[in-house]
Amino acid sequence: MLRVAIIGASGYTGVELARILCNHPEFELTAATSRQYAGKALSTVFPNLLKKTDLTCENLSIDKLCRRADLFFAAVPHKTAMDLVPQLLKEGKKVVDLSADFRLRDVAVYEEWYQEHSSPDFIGEAVYGLPELYREQIKEARLIANPGCYPTSIVLGLAPLVKNGLIDPTSIIADSKSGTTGAGRAASVGTLFCEVHDGFKAYKVGGTHRHLPEIEQELSVLNQKDITISFTPHLLPIARGILSTCYANLNHDVSEQEIRKLFIEMYNNEPFVRLLPLGSFPATQHVRGSNFCDIGFTIDARAKRIIVVSAIDNIVKGAAGQAIHNMNLMCGIEETAGLEGAPFFP
Repeated sequence: MLRVAIIGASGYTGVELARILCNHPEFELTAATSRQYAGKALSTVFPNLLKKTDLTCENLSIDKLCRRADLFFAAVPHKTAMDLVPQLLKEGKKVVDLSADFRLRDVAVYEEWYQEHSSPDFIGEAVYGLPELYREQIKEARLIANPGCYPTSIVLGLAPLVKNGLIDPTSIIADSKSGTTGAGRAASVGTLFCEVHDGFKAYKVGGTHRHLPEIEQELSVLNQKDITISFTPHLLPIARGILSTCYANLNHDVSEQEIRKLFIEMYNNEPFVRLLPLGSFPATQHVRGSNFCDIGFTIDARAKRIIVVSAIDNIVKGAAGQAIHNMNLMCGIEETAGLEGAPFFP
């Protein structure tokens, strides 16, 4: 068994990592850190883990952590990760970082959207952890920058179209809705039950969400030329799930069957992308608790636009599940290990 640790196990991503790892056939969870809950059993903090793990949350030094595990999931906020991850790498460990600290390849862009970067030398070696696009690089990496949840849903939905030049890249509009777990577990007035129940709102309107440069970075790689898009996120009164609806102008007349062939060509062998039949569209309740990304599309012939809809569970495919998929690839084991479960329903 490969020894793995979760640094920052007290958030939604941390507990989702623990939930999946408890049933993983190749990984043994040997440490879970939390300053807030140090000394408490992980199953006390998260009762869903009762009888699944007997680990106690600890606040360990890097030296002690490195003696406890060989592979690390860094589920800590940005800024914290950029100081922590280099120390793990210097000790010869493999790391999947779930923060934003190593996702953006241009340091100046990162610093424009976040803050000054204290470990820019490691950005160049980090591999962006979207297996559907970077599988071979992930296999050889020691540091993975796990993608954000919104970028995962949007990039996977648009990738075949952008890569094959079917759409006008200047016309892309991404309209996304997320459950409240996307805001994290820390107490916040904006995510209180009474603030979100029976409500639906946009936020970070006008190109101000920090995931925007990440989305544009990956679409620009596919396009081989810089892309600027319009992206508006919304908060849904549900716990988990993201539904992204993307619109773009078609460059020329093309049938839905021809477009479907391109999606099949790109995703037919991908274990966690499910292309729905023509005329069917994804729903968040059909991917809950799973590592799947469901995709459906149609052509609005009147407007000469294509509409692509994608759905993921934001804390599985959008975070913990994708992180474990990446670690599976890094370790040379079956990439679907620990992730084969069907979605929750209802």
